[in-house]
Amino acid sequence: MNKQIQLFDLGNKDYKATWEYQEELFKGIVDLKIQNRKDETSLPTPNYFLFVEHPHVYTLGKSGDLSNLLLSEKQLEAKGATFYKINRGGDITYHGPGQIVGYPILDLENFFTDIHKYLRLLEEAIILTLAEYGLTCGRSEGETGVWLGVGTPFARKICAMGVRASRWVTMHGFALNVNADLGYFDNIIPCGIRGKAVTSLNVELGVESVDENEVKAKILHHFVSLFECSIIR
Repeated sequence: MNKQIQLFDLGNKDYKATWEYQEELFKGIVDLKIQNRKDETSLPTPNYFLFVEHPHVYTLGKSGDLSNLLLSEKQLEAKGATFYKINRGGDITYHGPGQIVGYPILDLENFFTDIHKYLRLLEEAIILTLAEYGLTCGRSEGETGVWLGVGTPFARKICAMGVRASRWVTMHGFALNVNADLGYFDNIIPCGIRGKAVTSLNVELGVESVDENEVKAKILHHFVSLFECSIIR
């Protein structure tokens, strides 16, 4: 059982290139697990955590509805944005500058074999991080991610989540709006949910900008505590 996680901060990186990198790491873990079972060995499987910021991009989950993208191909080009239909759960979301995206690529057999627990712990890491900024956040029943003002007419989403898992190996993850340009969310029905707003940490704090490296450090602190793991840099 390996509870060490290799951290990579990819900086600003194209979505497709990052997706391909995720797939490469994901496949490496899965292939090792298959080989272990075939050879009746128990070589430790690695775990990874990627931090990244993407150029403007919209992604649609495997069960998503394309009608939730409100732009034509030409309009996407005009906004300097790209679009991909991908293999995670969830509907449509936006990634872009000012957003911290985290992709844990974990062998859950190193931790626990429960996808729902995995999602709840990811949410909890974000909830605890935002609490350090004085924000009371929570979960919205039947909807993944992290929200403010749950149960009020002013409910707003600050962190989206969507994962894929196969053979207990995870990929994709969360996207936390820190200094995001919220105007880009006007071009979609975020996560396919009508009538709910989207927000960003800087907006909630009433400041122009929040230190994103500081936010990443807080996320990692809570992630390590919740998953009882260690980070290798």
